[in-house]
Amino acid sequence: MHWLKRHWFLVGLVILIPLGISLGTRLSPESIQRIELGTGPRATSYLVAVILFLMSFSLDSRQLGRSLRYPGPVLFACLINYGLTPLIAWPLMRFQLDQDLAIGLMIAATVPCTMAAASVWTRKAGGNDAVSLLVTMLTNGTCFLFTPLWLSLIVGSSFEFDTYAMMRRLIVSALIPATLGQLARLSQRLRQFATDHKPGVGAVAQICVLIIVFAAAFLKAGPQLSGNGGPGIGLLPILLVWASCIAVHLTAMFIAWHGSRLLGITRDDRVAIAFAGSQKTLPIGLLVANHFGGFALFPMLMFHASQLFIDTWIAERIAEKDGE
Repeated sequence: MHWLKRHWFLVGLVILIPLGISLGTRLSPESIQRIELGTGPRATSYLVAVILFLMSFSLDSRQLGRSLRYPGPVLFACLINYGLTPLIAWPLMRFQLDQDLAIGLMIAATVPCTMAAASVWTRKAGGNDAVSLLVTMLTNGTCFLFTPLWLSLIVGSSFEFDTYAMMRRLIVSALIPATLGQLARLSQRLRQFATDHKPGVGAVAQICVLIIVFAAAFLKAGPQLSGNGGPGIGLLPILLVWASCIAVHLTAMFIAWHGSRLLGITRDDRVAIAFAGSQKTLPIGLLVANHFGGFALFPMLMFHASQLFIDTWIAERIAEKDGE
């Protein structure tokens, strides 16, 4: 039970993604249309806004003093997350066997750092979570700018892409809710509530993430795999893009860890850079992928699920090594 309490979100992903896909393969196009009309076209945007508000509301920005005074580790992690990771994924696009999956891989590489996982794994591995927290805030706060610009540069020539529409959507669904979450903490009563109920607030946000994941698997991934949502897809393209997602994540983490060591950055900060520099957030990724449609959401689901399992193992190995 203790293990389940710690890893219930991972268990939820393992159950809900295949369940949603399995149920979705049985949906007719008419059923999909009925469900989407019932939930509304902006349901994902609303849920993402709720998630970003809750996660921002639970972030204690007062602990960021040292990271602001010595911003080198934070800036290096942001450079890895927003600068290097897309460059790692870019050449891998040409090897993908489906254009939607190639675009989805690029989406996964260009969205910001995870809202909570990077700090949780950093703390678990004994790193400086103030660094990962500031990376989270900076990358999510600027996603409305960098994510659309990267996608416009890389996929804009082969796909009709409205950069400014994407910017507006991310400002409304990501930047404004995250800003409101931090503004709410200016009230001492609300700040105390967020501190006292941080696990509960985080759990509600993660449940919302699981709802988005299940809906994406049920209404998008399942029907697409069965061919009801358009042309079907084989197993090989999915396995190839999944391997590419893992390769991008691990390559970014490797460069973040060893690059920060070459720069003389302390071990605690290196841990934070490794996780925050290589992790990618799911809610914003699915929001962007829904803009493209097709199979573009598959790589984001794969990237997020893979990074959580891989980084859980890595964080535990780092903690064990330090304890020896």
